Amino acid sequence: MTHPPQGSTAPPRPTAGATVPAVPPQSGSPAPPGRPPVTGPDAMPARRTAWAEGVDRLRAAATTEPGRLRIIGAVLALLVVAFGAVTAWQTTERSAAADDVLHSSQPLSAGAADIYRSLADANTAASSGFLAGGQETAASRDRYEKDIRTAAQGLITAAASSDPGSPSAHTITRLNQLLPEYKGLVERARANNRLGYPLGGAYLRYANEKMQGEMLPAAKDLYERENTRLSADYADAKPYPWAAIGLGVLVLAGLAWAQHRQYRHTNRVLNQGMVAATAASTVVLLWLVVGHTVARAELNASYDHGVRSLNVLHDARIASLNARGNENLTLVSRGAETKEVSPTEVVDRYDYDFQQDMKTLTKGLALAADLADDKAGETPVTAATGNMKVWKARHLDARKADDDGNYQGALDKVIGAKGATGECFDGVDSNLALALTHEESEFKRAAGDGLGAMTGLPAGAAALAVLAAAGALLGIGRRLSEYR
Repeated sequence: MTHPPQGSTAPPRPTAGATVPAVPPQSGSPAPPGRPPVTGPDAMPARRTAWAEGVDRLRAAATTEPGRLRIIGAVLALLVVAFGAVTAWQTTERSAAADDVLHSSQPLSAGAADIYRSLADANTAASSGFLAGGQETAASRDRYEKDIRTAAQGLITAAASSDPGSPSAHTITRLNQLLPEYKGLVERARANNRLGYPLGGAYLRYANEKMQGEMLPAAKDLYERENTRLSADYADAKPYPWAAIGLGVLVLAGLAWAQHRQYRHTNRVLNQGMVAATAASTVVLLWLVVGHTVARAELNASYDHGVRSLNVLHDARIASLNARGNENLTLVSRGAETKEVSPTEVVDRYDYDFQQDMKTLTKGLALAADLADDKAGETPVTAATGNMKVWKARHLDARKADDDGNYQGALDKVIGAKGATGECFDGVDSNLALALTHEESEFKRAAGDGLGAMTGLPAGAAALAVLAAAGALLGIGRRLSEYR
């Protein structure tokens, strides 16, 4: 039981000078009014960023030899891995471009040229058959039909490889529309010609205008676009991978410095891990430089002695086909189509075009002979040049006979069985076909060698880079083990 205090005496007061214990301020509560914030040793330090703390730890590690070795090992491993990754990336891009040159863009370019040639040859065969009239041979008719089928199949292949909505796709669509129109005009010309109607010649000239004015320019545009794509693939495949080469040199310099540093600190000449890393990095760098140099040289050879020759030969062959077609149409039109070459001179339009085509053919054969780099390529070009010279001479005889009013004599000199210009044209065409086959094989060989020089380089570079990084880390790890 609690009793109240007895008496009325007041409780004792604290003596003067006695200290009353203070309650420390609680966290999160404001400082009492009139009292400044705590700034002494008891204050909480400001929180630092992770980056600053990492830098401090790195600086602290750099003050000791084990720490410095860890930093060197990490940097070397990072450089080696970066070297391998960049090498694999750049060589993969160049290898893919070289593969496109060999298996995509050049075949498509050749296919576009074949479309162009087939259309021009069909036009020539149509005019030759028309001149023969009812005596048109089965071979001439079959040649025309084969050219039409070849052109149609080539357009299907080109359409499959073109991007929807692209200019090439529009060109292919246009040619697919024009091809049946042209064929219909030729059939009308043949039908009227068999019946002896002069209207047949008008239909054939109209078909020729459609071919020369619309179809062949469109085919040439498609051919030039495919050549542009081929040039772009060459441009992607041939440049040196300077980023990878620069990193490789930097890696070797870093490894050499690290080993020299070890020699100065330990007087040891070799570190097995570092030697392995240096050897692997050297192999990658040499493989990269030598492999790409060989690939570049072969790709240049495939272009200089393959693609350039093919382009010149294609142009020469098309010029010969156009010349033959215009020569035939000169006799079909019988002077109905003229061209004013000067105020005082008017000539037959088709004979004028024939002369221009022969000039193009002459220049093309001369350039093809200069580009031919071996006997197998030079021989058919020389033979075609000889055929062309005889063709020119026989053409002059045919024109003289026609100008003298001997139409049948002129016809025999153009489409006759023997001694006609047709023999010369066939010789030019067959020899150019042989030259094209040879240059095509030269291109495939050189481009294939160029692609082969880069085979395995991306995967090999990546694997060797991993090996080099492991070697560098093992070499540094062996040094670190001496401090344990």
